[in-house]
Amino acid sequence: MPLDKASCQQLDREDPLAFCRERFELPDELIYLDGNSLGAMPSSMPRVMQQTLDSEWSGDLIQSWNKAGWAQLSQTLGDRVGRLVGADQDQIVVCDTTSANLYKAIRAACDMRPERNVILTELDNFPTDLYIIEGAMTGVAREMRREIVAQQDILDSLDDKVAILVLSHINYKTGEILPMLEITEAAHRVGALVIWDLSHSAGVLPIELDECEVDFAVGCTYKYLNAGPGAPAFIYVASRHIAQARQPLNGWWGHAEPFAFEDEFRPAGNISRFLCGTQPVLSLKGVACGLDSYAGVSMLQVREKSKGLCDLFIRLLGQECPDSRLQLIGPRCRERRGSQVSYRFEHGYALMQALIERGVVGDFRAPDLMRFGFSPLYIRYEDIWNAVQCLKICLQQKIWQQDKYHRRQPVT
Repeated sequence: MPLDKASCQQLDREDPLAFCRERFELPDELIYLDGNSLGAMPSSMPRVMQQTLDSEWSGDLIQSWNKAGWAQLSQTLGDRVGRLVGADQDQIVVCDTTSANLYKAIRAACDMRPERNVILTELDNFPTDLYIIEGAMTGVAREMRREIVAQQDILDSLDDKVAILVLSHINYKTGEILPMLEITEAAHRVGALVIWDLSHSAGVLPIELDECEVDFAVGCTYKYLNAGPGAPAFIYVASRHIAQARQPLNGWWGHAEPFAFEDEFRPAGNISRFLCGTQPVLSLKGVACGLDSYAGVSMLQVREKSKGLCDLFIRLLGQECPDSRLQLIGPRCRERRGSQVSYRFEHGYALMQALIERGVVGDFRAPDLMRFGFSPLYIRYEDIWNAVQCLKICLQQKIWQQDKYHRRQPVT
């Protein structure tokens, strides 16, 4: 039976997460399908920022490191992230960038496997992860080798030479979920450590870092966690490794007693040893606002709605645009798919620009991939219907052929 707008509106009336949309600032005329790149702004953000400026910074000044708890923000926020990704307390800190945290994790893991010289990763890993692996290897005392294999060859490539396996939990192009438990167990059987990048999965599906016995994980907060552009990232180190793991950036905030001002570095005995310098308080407050958006929300509910939104988009596109040249990239199976749907189209950049001009915002990844990300806290089923209708018009009328849509912007 064909779907219509009314059936999508009925799904919204039945949605247990419908109340969450009010927690975000979203223009009425905009359908925002790019939460996998930058999340929407929480409605609480301006108030919290203003309070931080007027009361904490302007009023109490430096006293706020103690009075307002600034000094503990990285750890307290880390514990809150942990509740979303299946990590017990004192294993995560919010700090720095995903790239910097990945560098720390790689160097720490290399030192924990001194007899091995291979860092294994996959061909479709996010490019910055590949760059960081390459850069991190140059700082290791022994000669390291980066081995990049196709996704289907990961398990067969694990052997006693592999020190670290570095993978993204969700493929940023296709949206496919890698089986965390299966891969982690396979790596451990050959004695390798595993670092997972959760940037495209944190906040949209249940993750069980502790249950999967993951060694290290990193991730950003500005995508589905809605913490704001360039917000600090997070790093997870399993409690069983913290005493042994030594990261290379010996900053004073990672010292056992930062305000003892000792001449020699002595790492903290807990997860704070993975801090480096002073963290940006205003940006950390943004992380707090993003995490507040998950109050009273079950990750199982988030996951179910995520699957429903993606399924609806795929079904409607097939129903409304059966003759289009759009090619679905990634799994049709809802259990293997994250919270994004990607389509290949020869003129994908121009088509996406036409959609954006008409209020449907997704993004583009070279050479021809259109990505649509679905943030379950604020995307409605009716939004999916309206987005597909807009896409249908753009395809039928070939609006993407206009020259203005082919002019490349710096950010795609």
